[in-house]
Amino acid sequence: MKGKGEKGEWLRGVGERKKVKDGDIIDCVDIYKQPAFNHPALRNHTIQFSVVLTEGFSYSGAKANIKVWNPFVESNDDYSSSEVMLRNGPLQTFDAIHAGWAVNPGVYNDNNTHLFGYWTADGMQNSGCFDLTCPGFVQTSGDIALGAYIGDLYGSEITVQISKDPNTQNWWFKYNDKEVGYWPGDLFQVLRHQAVLVQWGGEVHSPKVGTRPHTQTEMASGKFADFVFGSSGTIKGMLIEENSNDLKEPETLFVSSDEWDCYDAYLQSERWSEQVFFYGGPGSHDNPRCS
Repeated sequence: MKGKGEKGEWLRGVGERKKVKDGDIIDCVDIYKQPAFNHPALRNHTIQFSVVLTEGFSYSGAKANIKVWNPFVESNDDYSSSEVMLRNGPLQTFDAIHAGWAVNPGVYNDNNTHLFGYWTADGMQNSGCFDLTCPGFVQTSGDIALGAYIGDLYGSEITVQISKDPNTQNWWFKYNDKEVGYWPGDLFQVLRHQAVLVQWGGEVHSPKVGTRPHTQTEMASGKFADFVFGSSGTIKGMLIEENSNDLKEPETLFVSSDEWDCYDAYLQSERWSEQVFFYGGPGSHDNPRCS
């Protein structure tokens, strides 16, 4: 239930706990007492890397249907995600919002797949975090929580959408077309106004990326881009918002992968009426090309 912005409004009753269908427990608190409001920028706030990308316009939102997998992750220092990302700002100090699914044992203390959101306001140098683990994201849903286990959806698709409210400058997150909450615009320097890049795809984070021996952490299903059977990472329905107008297909998409021997990418634009992005890979896991 979305808070109405009046002081004393409750997300749910004091101390109430709700068990949602995935088995997670949501502790319900006064909406003004969420961790997000501990951030210095929000003291006066009122309630509201194989990839394909597009850039060069003023983006106010993005959406996609992302197939869910459970990739092998080598260590607690690694994570693997499939996501939608919006970004603005210089390379070293950019603002960004990511949302999708991730296997991140360092955050979730397991190797399962979880719904996630992440933000940064300085290129991940000093600010930003996952889900509700530090100030930032404001949860408004009593039924869906960032960090929720979604392992029962392996092989199927989830819909992820991030959209900016033009009146408040807050960035709302929707999961399967239901509002979960928002990142306040006051968190950001330049992203509060617009994004200049939208990216869809997989990301692996590890201190052993780009090194030898390379990390064994997999991306998506752990298979290279499979445009025949769709057994790899797959993203459909890639849409953007420009200047808070209706969702539409991007005019141009660019495919990129940092380590083609470890993770690859393929954009299929001829076989279907919509463009479909295939991506993934095993890292060095049973893959001598990357070891």
